[in-house]
Amino acid sequence: MKGLLQRVRSAHVEVGGKVVGAIEQGLLVLIAVEPHDSRASADKLLHKLRHYRVFSDAAGKMNLSVDDVQGGLLLVSQFTLAADTRSGLRPSFSSAAPPELAAQLFDYLLTQARTRAGQVATGEFGADMHVHLINDGPVTFMLET
Repeated sequence: MKGLLQRVRSAHVEVGGKVVGAIEQGLLVLIAVEPHDSRASADKLLHKLRHYRVFSDAAGKMNLSVDDVQGGLLLVSQFTLAADTRSGLRPSFSSAAPPELAAQLFDYLLTQARTRAGQVATGEFGADMHVHLINDGPVTFMLET
């Protein structure tokens, strides 16, 4: 499972011109599910998301997690992160999980996040989404399980 996390001042997702998920300070995380992923992968990714130290402390060092700053999580499914881009000029999506598995594991991740974290929002799985964000820093990391 891959998670491209971006520290944001705010972020929201629109589907059909309507906001379906929004957070203020926190992490916008684009999530890709791969065929070998499992619930254990989702649990590991969620642990990393909640505890990865990407927010500044009083000394300006990245020592605080999203939980520490009581920030939100905006989780957005994005299968294109699983693309194989090593050769040619067109991405291959053979390394992305089938939609059924991806939906199942993304829903599991979302359910676990909602029971363990503070504010959690999401986009709409499989929809054409417009993601708006104010990247803070910018601070962006790719996490993999």
